[in-house]
Amino acid sequence: MVFDIRIIGENFMKMPAKFTTYCPFCRTHQVHEVEKVKKGKTTGLHWIDRQKARRGKVGNMGKFSKVPGGDKPTKKINVRYRCVTCGKAHLRKGYRVAKFELME
Repeated sequence: MVFDIRIIGENFMKMPAKFTTYCPFCRTHQVHEVEKVKKGKTTGLHWIDRQKARRGKVGNMGKFSKVPGGDKPTKKINVRYRCVTCGKAHLRKGYRVAKFELME
């Protein structure tokens, strides 16, 4: 199986759903399944959430004040590579693309 990434147009990327790459757990090249990582459920118990609740009562909120601005034009993709033989997953450094699609 050949690792085939196609960059089409301006920051549009297609990646195969399965390809052969190095597995750090098996320490050999194995077939990996590619899956996009979804955002996890947040809890209100993190330190920054508690700090916002303490300071966010009345008046200027300092570093929590709303600064005008929108989203970035491209988002960093977060992709997980799961080994078919051992079932363990690993991550690689994310990179910026406008659109990301998995091919069969």
